[in-house]
Formats: sequence, structure tokens, C-alpha cells
Amino acid sequence: MGTLVLVEGVTCRYGSGVFAPPAPPTLRLPDITVAGGNHTLLLGPSGSGKTTLINCIAGLQGVLSGRVEVAGLNMRAMSARERDRLRGAKIGMVMQRLHLISAMTVRANLQLAQRLASHPVDNPLIEHLTQVLGIRNKLDCYPRQLSQGEAQRAAIARALVNKPALLLADEPTSALDDKNCEAAVSLLLSQAESHGATLIVATHDDRIKARFAHIVQLGAA
Repeated sequence: MGTLVLVEGVTCRYGSGVFAPPAPPTLRLPDITVAGGNHTLLLGPSGSGKTTLINCIAGLQGVLSGRVEVAGLNMRAMSARERDRLRGAKIGMVMQRLHLISAMTVRANLQLAQRLASHPVDNPLIEHLTQVLGIRNKLDCYPRQLSQGEAQRAAIARALVNKPALLLADEPTSALDDKNCEAAVSLLLSQAESHGATLIVATHDDRIKARFAHIVQLGAA
């Protein structure tokens, strides 16, 4: 397959909002090229730019210079609405802040993700994903009734439920014990392979690096 993700010569700034310094330091992100169907691990300690890189690929963070392309589309040239559409159509995300809707059950959160992407609700797929992740018995629970690890697994299921072409995961195993860490990584990899998806995982978790042939090492900032 051809290149699905390209990051080249990208710089951006740390910090945002009221409490940011007047001139936040500039961060230079590593150049990466990821072919469609391949799996890449972004490995590095906290503060090394992993989350920033994931956010740039997803079009959630602006850049000062360089190129960020997904599926041949220049993210810098797209409007916010166009980036939203691209994420809904092609990108599944597991972020550090899980963003589960507190007023909805796990099942309803997953169903909503399908509807927002204009996909039909696929209850058998929802049950399969949650069964593999060990949270099928939590489908009718609300996020407040879940442990941190259970909530993280629900977020992984939500990212997979639309069978995305590009799957981005930011610290997907950080709250999981060894058994559930292995289950989560296996599910991410198996689903990516089953659907020809490109998987990019950002983590500081050395437990999972043996599962990836392509590793981009990020140094401390």
C-alpha cells in the first residue's frame, strides 16, 4: 500500500490558553512516513511530544511549519469542518482523556459513535469488541460505574467500532494490568489487520514494544 500518514518538517508550540507563557517554546516533531496497513509505535517518556504528534496527525493541533498529510490530504490546507469530516470517516481515536458521554451507557456511547459517522448501528460488532476487551457485562453501565481500566477499554471499543482506515491511540494501556494490556494491544492489532487499517500508538509503556516492528523513539523534551 502507499503512504497513508506523512509528517515532515513539522514544528508547533507547547502551551495554550490563559496560563501559557507569551511565547511558548517551539517543538520540532520527528519526520514519519507510515504506509497503509502498517503499525507504528511512538515510544518515549512524558513530555517527549507523543501526544502532540498524535494530535497533529488527527488535525486537532495546528502546526507552524511543515507538512501533515493523511490519505494524501494536506491537513494544514483543510478547514476545521473538513478535518472533522475526515476524522469521522477515516480515523478512530483512543485519547488520554476518554471523552465518554457520562449520561449514556457504554452501549449507547458505542452506538452513538456509529451514528455520528453515518454508519448503521452494528450491535453484534459492539458485543464482540466488548467481549474481547472483557467489558461486555458493562454494556449497560454508565461511565461513572466503570473503573479507570474499564473506561479505557470502552474507549478502545469506541475507536474500533467504525472500522477506521487510521487508528490513533494515545497511551491506550496506561491504566491496564498486564492481562488487560495484552488483550487491548491484541485487539488493536487484530482489528487493524482485519480491516487493513493503519495503527499508530503513542506510549511510554515498554510492555508493548515487542508487538511492533516499526518504532519511532522520541526523546525527552
